[in-house]
Amino acid sequence: MPSETLWEIAKAEVEKRGINGSEGDGAEIAEKSVFFIGSKNGGKTTIILRCLDRDEPPKPTLALEYTYGRRAKGHNRPKDIAHFWELGGGTSLLDLISIPITSDTLRMFSLVLVLDLSKPNDLWPTMENLLQATKSHVDKVIMKLGKTNAKAVSEMRQKIWNNMQKDHPDRELIDPFPVPLVIIGSKYDVFQDFESEKRKVICKTLRFVAHYYGASLMFTSKSEALLLKIRGVINQLAFGIDKSKSICVDQNKPLFITAGLDSFGQIGSPPVPENDIGKLHAHSPMELWKKVYEKLFPPKSINTLKDMKDPARDPQYAESEVDEMRIQKDQELEQYKRSSSKSWKQIELDS
Repeated sequence: MPSETLWEIAKAEVEKRGINGSEGDGAEIAEKSVFFIGSKNGGKTTIILRCLDRDEPPKPTLALEYTYGRRAKGHNRPKDIAHFWELGGGTSLLDLISIPITSDTLRMFSLVLVLDLSKPNDLWPTMENLLQATKSHVDKVIMKLGKTNAKAVSEMRQKIWNNMQKDHPDRELIDPFPVPLVIIGSKYDVFQDFESEKRKVICKTLRFVAHYYGASLMFTSKSEALLLKIRGVINQLAFGIDKSKSICVDQNKPLFITAGLDSFGQIGSPPVPENDIGKLHAHSPMELWKKVYEKLFPPKSINTLKDMKDPARDPQYAESEVDEMRIQKDQELEQYKRSSSKSWKQIELDS
């Protein structure tokens, strides 16, 4: 049999890649996206930099930032690519959630919610607003994708349910998030000094939310050991590395619970006296846990938009010529406002 020519070998390789990368066969695509959302100044950038082995100080994320990482998957094979998106501003920039989540990226998309454990009063509203906004947009994209590629949507849903064993007692009680979700509690070094009862409420509440959404839950801090564990989880989302099977549910230690390994039976009921539960009017288990949590940690009524710094005045982006022109325009604007105000007052007097 004659040996293959170089052209024939190249042609066969291209055809092989086309088959493996086709949309209809359910094969994994080499590019994945991981979207980080969560508490403002909660440590999202630090986690991303650690995962990418970048030794640089984190800078504040002003809006929506993007970076990427590569990982070799074998000799003489193209590297896998992971796209990392990060939403800044806590809950003040929800409109930007739609940018990284599209029908093209959704099939290989994961969500990482980073919550600042040192600010328990902000924890529930941050978590609720971000998850609701993200789920709402994901559902719209799934509906749109389903009209053109119903098989892809079916595969996505099946993949989500694969985290839960078929004989798991809570299989009929949970409502998995439409894309893989990891919840990270940051600043554990501050959290571990909280009173025992406060730590108990926070741990049980986050365990309930994570399990209900079919999500993984873990705590981290600046500890190298904890950051390495988080890095392993993110690498699993970004590059498909084997998922960790370790678990820690002890509230006196950093939680580490992979999706599908917890249960409502182990979590227990909301931490409130039995005679008080009847006084809490709730339409769902999630609402009940929210009421119990906010009874101990009432949310602060703050205007998140006011909390956003003006990027134009941020010293890290200073440019002398631009800043001088900005000052000049600000002065012109104030002068215009004053002259306009005088004109309107004169009109009122004349009338």
